[in-house]
Amino acid sequence: MMDYRNKLVLAPMVRVGTLPFRMLAAQYGADITYGEEIIDHKIIKCERRVNDVLGTTDIVEKGTDNVVFRTCPEERNRVVFQMGTSDAMRALKAAEIVCKDVAAVDVNMGCPRSFSISGGMGAALLSKPELIHDILTTLRRNLDVPITCKIRLLKYPQDTVELARRIETTGVSALAVHGRKVPDRPRDPAKWDEIADVAAALSIPVIANGDVFEYEDFQRIRDATDASSVMVARGAIWNASIFSSEGKIPWEDVKREYVRKSILWDNDIKSTKHTLKEMIAHYSSLGLPEGLAVIKSDTLADLAKLYGEEEYYEYVSESRRSR
Repeated sequence: MMDYRNKLVLAPMVRVGTLPFRMLAAQYGADITYGEEIIDHKIIKCERRVNDVLGTTDIVEKGTDNVVFRTCPEERNRVVFQMGTSDAMRALKAAEIVCKDVAAVDVNMGCPRSFSISGGMGAALLSKPELIHDILTTLRRNLDVPITCKIRLLKYPQDTVELARRIETTGVSALAVHGRKVPDRPRDPAKWDEIADVAAALSIPVIANGDVFEYEDFQRIRDATDASSVMVARGAIWNASIFSSEGKIPWEDVKREYVRKSILWDNDIKSTKHTLKEMIAHYSSLGLPEGLAVIKSDTLADLAKLYGEEEYYEYVSESRRSR
């Protein structure tokens, strides 16, 4: 079973949290890595396929080669599948397709993006405690893997605590709390004191999320909130070696390592480009030559050339052909 105490956790991030980025974060010291949120409707149209060429398990849209979720045995004990849902039975049907290959299943209750809210998912669930209870209880009763969820702060601290207590009664293994409210923007400071209120009220592990940008912040947010574990999102995109106790390595090296892992796991080019653009935009500008070259790249081979990894690309391609 997953232990959620004293862990450094990679947050779920759309288009970023695919296999290569999760493996990158783990290489630098992440203990638990969440995948990007995937909607239940999408998963139930999928089937599980073993990919012998890559050594992965792929959840693929039936009748296509469209990989919706890719994982590998190496991350089996730390990868969390995060799902968007607004219906208990549909959630169960989706979770049953992936649960044999992941360490835990998490329900997203914090995403403020319109695509989530419009489907009654993500942060829309925060105002529906009965539905939350129904979804989590259904998953808990029918699956053998740990079930968790991730919420945002409600308008009033006492309401957040009340909801967190209700969630705890469903038997979830842990609760992640993003220290922002739905209308808050990323630039608004995370409210660590309100995460502390939740951590004090619950006996299950609370995972604190919000404004972790340096390795030292892991301890700072722990001290401030008394949370069991800490989750990081943007700080990890900007430099995935934030998880390393030995200090960050240069972001140039992190980017190259990410490109290598994208090649190794044959990552979707759109996902790899999106992630690189996020990395570049923080330190530099997408209007400079590197950013423009990433935007122009159509294939992983193009990115390999851009980052001086042609030899590695050839080596990986060659070893696949000889399998």
